[in-house]
Amino acid sequence: MKHLTFGWILPSGPSPATEGAAYVQSMERGLALIQGHFDSAWMVDHLQFEQANLLEGWTALTYFAARAPDLLFGHAVLCQSYRNPALVAKMASTLQYLSAGRYILGLGAGWLEREYQAYNYPFPSGRTRADQLEEAVQIMKALWEQEPATFQGHYYSVTNAYCMPHPDPHPPLLIGAVSPRMLRLVARYADWWDIGRLMPEEYRTCVANMEQACVEVGRDPLTLRRSFWFGLCSCARTEEQAIAQAGRRYGKEPGLVGTPQQIIKQMQPYIELGVERFEVGCGGFPDLSSLELFISEVLPTLRG
Repeated sequence: MKHLTFGWILPSGPSPATEGAAYVQSMERGLALIQGHFDSAWMVDHLQFEQANLLEGWTALTYFAARAPDLLFGHAVLCQSYRNPALVAKMASTLQYLSAGRYILGLGAGWLEREYQAYNYPFPSGRTRADQLEEAVQIMKALWEQEPATFQGHYYSVTNAYCMPHPDPHPPLLIGAVSPRMLRLVARYADWWDIGRLMPEEYRTCVANMEQACVEVGRDPLTLRRSFWFGLCSCARTEEQAIAQAGRRYGKEPGLVGTPQQIIKQMQPYIELGVERFEVGCGGFPDLSSLELFISEVLPTLRG
């Protein structure tokens, strides 16, 4: 079987059962648990989901990256609209330097309109957000490669700007995308592609569209790390327990929910379609039994 790699999607905020120090302690137990089994940890980037406790994604990821020095860390994905792109380039460069090259810069065009409105960010059309993302990527690459960098776009610009020290190597650029316009951005600029939580048949179609986008921009599709699945995982001894662990999210989004053997069966279609990297959540957190069972009974079978 092909080589598979795994990452843990960090719970993005404390539940009532894990307020304060209990949340941090549970997170650190989880990070210790995945050592030697997963190669990375990931944080989403949202400011609010109704009244749920939610930590700011960049600050939280930076803290945990310092606490787990053997793992890669990435955002899946930063909302481009929420931070000035030149500042993001500087922040990414700093984290890449301090972490000795362990940062993966994930970017997306943003989508949750009510979140934008609540924090008083403009929410332009999808095409405009995609255009803004393209300019943001160009500014980041310019700042990482030029001394000084100047870029004049329609939405963003920098003039005689320095980003020293340059990140060495550059953080891999991961872009989350499904729409045709965004797929062309991935094909043109990205190192990795985050396809998110799609059903296998949707995934197959999206991969075909991405390959076509690569052809259109003159890129070899094999140079894009596209084998990336990101979503909920709730693993338990019985299907009923797994569904209970998944809670309100069960049935609302594609995920891996069930016994170890059921989850292996659910993953198989994605593996056959070329997925080599799975980023999985932890149903039932702060209870880590789902993560423990996934590591002890799912991983050995998948890795042969």
